[in-house]
Amino acid sequence: MKILSSTLTRSSLLNQTIFHSLVCQLVSAMGLTLEETRRSWARADAVCFDVDSTLLVDEALDELAKFCGVGKEVQEWTTRAMGGGVSFREALEARLQIVKPSRQKLEEFIQQHPPQFSPNIRELIAELHKRNKQVFLVSGGFTSIILPAAKILNIPAQNVFANQIKFYFDGDYAGFDENQPTSSSGGKAIVARIIKKERGVKTLVMIGDGATDMEAVPPADAFIGYGGNVIRDSVKQKAAWFVTDFRDLIQALDN
Repeated sequence: MKILSSTLTRSSLLNQTIFHSLVCQLVSAMGLTLEETRRSWARADAVCFDVDSTLLVDEALDELAKFCGVGKEVQEWTTRAMGGGVSFREALEARLQIVKPSRQKLEEFIQQHPPQFSPNIRELIAELHKRNKQVFLVSGGFTSIILPAAKILNIPAQNVFANQIKFYFDGDYAGFDENQPTSSSGGKAIVARIIKKERGVKTLVMIGDGATDMEAVPPADAFIGYGGNVIRDSVKQKAAWFVTDFRDLIQALDN
């Protein structure tokens, strides 16, 4: 009986060890834990922010579509793209084909729609700058719309990675630059790799609200989901750390 009891005990311990190992492997496969993500945030020497619905409260292309009178059609594509239900390139091309903004229309939109920043984002970026952390804007949106916001936040133009709308000589819409990495799914991972390689970044954290933002990890070292403007279920479920107020990240810089 003692031998049987001892055998059962060793078997139980072995099963527990195997179970613990499987759990650890599962956590590793899903990404960093909350604690590991918080540590990466505190020691990061660079931070990438998504722009639409993260840095800013709205989706610029949706707002541009409303400005051009085709808001409903475009918003449906945006919802599908941000939820991961369709490739970003497909959604981008479809939305722009609906809007077809001319150069003049785009310039009028920018003039009449100054940046609407998410609550506490200006304070967060100011704190990051104070700590000599590099700040980048990595977006599937458009450079011409993003640069005014970057200027207000003291983010240099060379730290903005986004898409470019092309125009014919008469100013009509001519498509978008398909060579920009942010024009397709997986593009933010390419940008993260470029930043780490060319800017000498050791620990890079990506912050955003959408599925394309999560794709930056790896090579980005951690991802923080943001739901202060819109909560996307797939992001909330998969992000180790999900916040709805940027004050949480300001406070965590010291922890």
